[in-house]
Amino acid sequence: MKTPKNQIPYISLPSFLRRVLKAYALKTLIRQQGCELNRIGRSRNWQLKATFEQLEATISLIENSAEPSWQWLAVHLSKQRKHLGFDMLISIAQKKPGITVSELMLRTDCTIAEARRVIDVIEFGDSTI
Repeated sequence: MKTPKNQIPYISLPSFLRRVLKAYALKTLIRQQGCELNRIGRSRNWQLKATFEQLEATISLIENSAEPSWQWLAVHLSKQRKHLGFDMLISIAQKKPGITVSELMLRTDCTIAEARRVIDVIEFGDSTI
């Protein structure tokens, strides 16, 4: 997952259409969550732009679907959650006041050091830690 500063992150989806059956249904499901799904040029690779909440909703819907060929996407998106940028972690924590370190770690798969740093920045406003 690549996260330009203060922008929605995007995730590269290599060979997206070749890996799934019922691709139109999957693309519709993804777009219904508010995600932006685009093809990269004329290649077979695609790009997904989504907020953390949209990613969580998309992963949940794919895991609950009956289509086994979609499960690779749920696994791929789950792995990408571990690579959230610091700005994205702060925005997630700011949306839920009173979030604990363990809750942030559980929700985003970040390390304890990253979670503590995020909480410190939110509580004390010091970004030099």
